Amino acid sequence: MSEGEQAQEYHGKLPRHIAIIMDGNGRWAKQRHMPRVAGHRAGVESLRSIIQRCGELGVEALTLFAFSSENWRRPEQEVGLLMELFIIALQRETKKLNARNVRLRVIGDLSRFSDKLQKEISKAEEQTKANTGLLLAVAANYGGRWDITHAVKKLAFQLEKGDLAAAAVDENMIRQHLCMADMPEPDLFIRTGGEQRISNFLLWQLAYSELYFTDVLWPDFDPQQLGTALAWFASRQRRFGRTGDQVEQIKRA
Repeated sequence: MSEGEQAQEYHGKLPRHIAIIMDGNGRWAKQRHMPRVAGHRAGVESLRSIIQRCGELGVEALTLFAFSSENWRRPEQEVGLLMELFIIALQRETKKLNARNVRLRVIGDLSRFSDKLQKEISKAEEQTKANTGLLLAVAANYGGRWDITHAVKKLAFQLEKGDLAAAAVDENMIRQHLCMADMPEPDLFIRTGGEQRISNFLLWQLAYSELYFTDVLWPDFDPQQLGTALAWFASRQRRFGRTGDQVEQIKRA
């Protein structure tokens, strides 16, 4: 199937927002008797092709779990190499993102990163902020529980100052203080690498996402694999608490 035919097949059923846990880089490298960092480098290549394909299809937003708040527990050498790879990727990929009209945003608690990495993040965000195509959100030193706690702390501060009444706090107000408040919630969640859990990623935002798990390791996840996930998503009936008959009636209306 050509790209045009595939895009037509998904017409009207494409997710506005895709969230991905890119799992399996280390295992991919181990299977090939290579150091783990080689898997992470291969993962960047896969990432490039997925960003391009999402842009071609007209997906509005793509959020990637690059480094969780729990990943600091990994061996110090691996963490250091990941930080170096992050800096290199930002330096090398920003021009390519601009060429594809992609806007970059990095979400999470960035205060733990080095000054150099924080500056590279700010620079890349600034250089791509005027782009109007795919919004690429990279979750780094991010955790879903941290995100919710951070939002609640902001509201608690307003309550403490007397600027907010407790009775006024509702789900929408909490959502407005989360990292991705101005983005649609993910329609499709993808996790590669065979694990079937969310792992503290976008806990609030994934409430009604379709969850797609694949055994394919991230470096092997290519546009064809993405197409398989999108075809699965297109086959789903998203009810949001309604019955199937109600959903069909809404479609016919």
